[in-house]
Amino acid sequence: MTQLLAPWSRVSWFTVLDILLVAVIIYEVLAMIRGTRAAPMLAGLAAVATAFYLARIGQLVTLNWLVSHLLPYVVFALIVVFQSEIRHVLSDVGRRVSFLRGSSTDGDAYDDIVLAANLFSQHQTGALMVIEREIGLRTYIESGVAMDARLSYDLLATIFRPSAPLHDGAVIIQKNRLAAAACFLPLSMNPVLSTQMGTRHRAGIGITEETDAIAVIVSEETGAISMAVGGKIERDLTVEQLRERLSSELRRYMSPVALPTVGPPTDESDSNQESPLRAGVQMSDEEESTPETERPL
Repeated sequence: MTQLLAPWSRVSWFTVLDILLVAVIIYEVLAMIRGTRAAPMLAGLAAVATAFYLARIGQLVTLNWLVSHLLPYVVFALIVVFQSEIRHVLSDVGRRVSFLRGSSTDGDAYDDIVLAANLFSQHQTGALMVIEREIGLRTYIESGVAMDARLSYDLLATIFRPSAPLHDGAVIIQKNRLAAAACFLPLSMNPVLSTQMGTRHRAGIGITEETDAIAVIVSEETGAISMAVGGKIERDLTVEQLRERLSSELRRYMSPVALPTVGPPTDESDSNQESPLRAGVQMSDEEESTPETERPL
């Protein structure tokens, strides 16, 4: 028994830790690229490496010369080919390192996003709202119209009116401020995505592939609410599910609030999205402007 354990006694704990760290790194990389376009590319790269290895064993002189001269440039080629995936991995590591920096003071401000999504869903109004986290979105903010306004339900409802000049594109939210509207976002090129997804959904997924942002999408055709995080999308969410997912991702407590119920639209005008308070004011004005019945002389 002692003779069997003797070789293992010479193995240091640092060696075991080294093996475990390498195994964890390999597992995390494979988990991150699973289901993305990098997976088949990595499989193709492994096939090419195997072919070159067999060529070296078979002593194919010309192919060995080609590999030996091209090998120093393989690293640069891999960086170019997998730049999106490398950026995503590094951003994910940075987000995990700084996950304790979240605050619980802005939960009420982000609850306006849930209220706005509920409004857009009932009216089947297309909307794309992007929430910035650790990675800055300055490049995409500069592509739109600067706002720098306090985040509010009324402001979101106004921006995404079908007749509003800023309803096309995305709004980007920094903390409790609405930084810009009508922003252009990168479209996802993931071939696994459904062909039924339009530009709005692909843009929401694309920004989450490039950064650690959160995208809330409302379909213009069906009114379905979706949420994209880390290049993955969750579709057909209820308002309560959206609130729970935002609270989990932002690490903030978002207290449930009473959601306004909007009746079916009566016409195609923008007055369908007006607040009940404003509608009440208009009704009272109409009643006051109604001419009184003439009294008989």
